[in-house]
Amino acid sequence: MTRQGSSTADEAAGTVEPARTAARGRQRRRVAVIIPAKDESRRIAATVRSARAIPSVDLVLVVDDGSEDNTQHVAREAGAVVVRHSHNRGKAAAMETGAAVVAMRDAPERPPRTLLFIDGDLAETAVNTAPLVPPVLEGLADITIATLPPQPGAGGRGLVVGAARRAIVSMTGWTPVQPLSGMRCLTREAFEAATPLAHGWGVEVGMTIDLLRQGFRVLEVPCELKHRPSGSDLKGQLHRAAQYRDVQIAVNARRARAAAGAVRQSLAPGERRPGR
Repeated sequence: MTRQGSSTADEAAGTVEPARTAARGRQRRRVAVIIPAKDESRRIAATVRSARAIPSVDLVLVVDDGSEDNTQHVAREAGAVVVRHSHNRGKAAAMETGAAVVAMRDAPERPPRTLLFIDGDLAETAVNTAPLVPPVLEGLADITIATLPPQPGAGGRGLVVGAARRAIVSMTGWTPVQPLSGMRCLTREAFEAATPLAHGWGVEVGMTIDLLRQGFRVLEVPCELKHRPSGSDLKGQLHRAAQYRDVQIAVNARRARAAAGAVRQSLAPGERRPGR
């Protein structure tokens, strides 16, 4: 409703100024890309260069998780900030290291950077994770997760994906399309709420369950990404077996935690009202 006595110019000024303020706020928001990587020297340079082209990104950080090739040198030459684990500690540890380094680089007088985690083998398609960023920066979601198109050469039959999806549904009521997707953009608050992260390949499922159960908003976003899929050979089968193991460990730990919480909650009324 228009206020009586206000002029068109006044109304326009009142509309434009908040818009300018909001625009300046969006410009101040920065995004850090964190790339956990191990033995990715063939693809990491293209991934880094592509990630640097994502709007709002002002920092690309590669966490070399004990590579035996020259991943760290290739990444640094491509323009990334590189930190290195002296030995392989796993994806969750690499993500936590990356987030800690970004926090150290955040300026105290500015909002913390939004965190965009991507895989090191995306190569030129890394820039296509850009659609994950706006919903988080605009406050529409606390975490966005990329859904990928079918990957040529993938040898899995969906057993691990199905198990992960059923676990998330049973514990949160939300049905994900791709529960194992590692391309995720989230606020610093959401990341800290999800720590400590689940070990190994259970990190994504554990993060999703933890954040949903705490009331954070999760949104899946289609992204045109291509990465190196695991095949149907022995190496691929071993990879999927490790995935299944780690997903089950992450899920069982959260089920046990939820059960313990339910027990504590059931005892709380008796503790507050002694004698009843």
